[in-house]
Amino acid sequence: MNTLRLGLAGFGTVGSGLAQILHENREGILARTGRDIAITTVLVRDLTKKRAVATGPEMRFTANPDDLLGPDVDVVVELMGGVGLARELITRALNAGKHVVTANKHLLALHGPELSALAAKKGLGLFYEASVAGGVPIVQTLRESLGANRIERLTGIMNGTANYILSEMTTNHLEFDVALKQAQELGYAEADPTFDIEGFDTAHKLVVLIRLAYGRDFPLSKLPVRGITQVTGSDIEFAREFGYRIKLLAQAREVDGKIVASVEPTLVNHKFLLARVGGNYNAVRVEGNAVGPIMLHGQGAGSLPTGSAVMADVMALCRGLAIPSAHFDNTGFGNKPLPEADILPSSECVSMHYFRFSVADRPGVLAAIAKTMAEHGISIAQAVQKGEHKAPEVPIVFLTHEAKASAAAETVRAIDALPFAVRPTVHFPIL
Repeated sequence: MNTLRLGLAGFGTVGSGLAQILHENREGILARTGRDIAITTVLVRDLTKKRAVATGPEMRFTANPDDLLGPDVDVVVELMGGVGLARELITRALNAGKHVVTANKHLLALHGPELSALAAKKGLGLFYEASVAGGVPIVQTLRESLGANRIERLTGIMNGTANYILSEMTTNHLEFDVALKQAQELGYAEADPTFDIEGFDTAHKLVVLIRLAYGRDFPLSKLPVRGITQVTGSDIEFAREFGYRIKLLAQAREVDGKIVASVEPTLVNHKFLLARVGGNYNAVRVEGNAVGPIMLHGQGAGSLPTGSAVMADVMALCRGLAIPSAHFDNTGFGNKPLPEADILPSSECVSMHYFRFSVADRPGVLAAIAKTMAEHGISIAQAVQKGEHKAPEVPIVFLTHEAKASAAAETVRAIDALPFAVRPTVHFPIL
C-alpha cells in the first residue's frame, strides 16, 4: 500500500490542526480511504520556531518552496494564506503534476477560475473545502449533494469575528470597540481586523460559493460590500425592540437569469435560525428548488475545525486516486470555463428597511421625514422616537414596507441634506 504524501505550505493554526487530526484519527482515516496518509514535507518561514504539536522524524521542515515540488510529495496543501506567493506556489505545483488542497479564500476569490482551468488542463484535483466556513462542509454540499438542484438563494454568516462582535453587542450590551477588543484578546480577531469587520473576508467566501451554486463567476470587484463598523449598541437595541437581530450576511440569489449578491449588516427576524447563530460560529442557508431550505451550522475557524475540512479534501482526493483514470471536477460544472455572471445591481433589490435618523429635537421633524420618505416611495411600517426633552439630538427609527434599495438610498441622501439632520443616517436592509 503506497502512502499518500502531503507537502504543507505553512504550519500555523490550520497546519498544526491537520497534523493533530492525522495523528489522532489515523486508523479511522485509513479504514475510510484504504491508504495511509502522511505529512512528509513542511514549508515554513522560520526553521527555528518551536511547533505547537509533536511532528516526528518523518516530517521534514524546509524554507525552500522547491522541496514541495519534488518526487517525494504527491499533494501540495497550501495553508500559508496571502495571494502573491500562494498563487505562485499553487501554479508551480499544478505544473509539476501535484494535486492541490487549499484553504485560501482570498486567492480563490481573485484567481479561482484561472487555477481551476490549469488544474483541469493537467488532469489534477484542486480542492478547497476549508476556504469557506471552516469546518462547515458547504463546498462539497453545493458541488455534490445539491448538484441536482437549481439554487434559488444563498444566505450566510461566514465570518466568526464579526458574528462574535455582534453577538456580544446583542447579548452582553457591549459597544463595538469593547466587543472587538474582547475578540482580539480571545484570539478570534487579528491585530488588524479590517478584513473581518469590513466584510471583505465574507465577500471572498461568497464569490467562491456563487461559482459553486450558479456556475458563473461573480467578480469580487463588482460585489457590494459593507462591514459592521457602523452598527452601534443603539441599533442593536432598536432592532431587538422590533423583534430582530443584526447579522453580517452574505446573500446571493438568481433573478430572471441574473445574479444579485451583497455583503452587509442585515436585520434578521429573531425567530429565524440564522438570528440564533451566536459567538464565532458560521452558518449557511441554501434554498434549492428540489430540496427546499437547508442550513449548515458549525465552527467557522480554528485549528481542528478547519483542519478537519482540509483532511476531508485530502481523503476525497485519496478516494479519487483509487479509481483508474480518475477525473476531478473542481468546479462542479465539468471543469468548463465559467462565464461571468450577468449581474443585477443590488440597488434593484426589494426588501424591508431599517432607518435610524439622528435629528435635532424640534417640532415638525417627524412629519418632514415621513413626507420625504413618501416622496421616494417608502411606506412606513413601524416607528419609534426616543430621547430626552431638549436634548441636542434624538434618534428616530423607522421600519418600512418593501421598497427598492435605490429608493432607500435616495431617501437617505435627501434626509441627510435637511437642516435638522445632525448625523448621517444609519440604514440596513431587513431579511
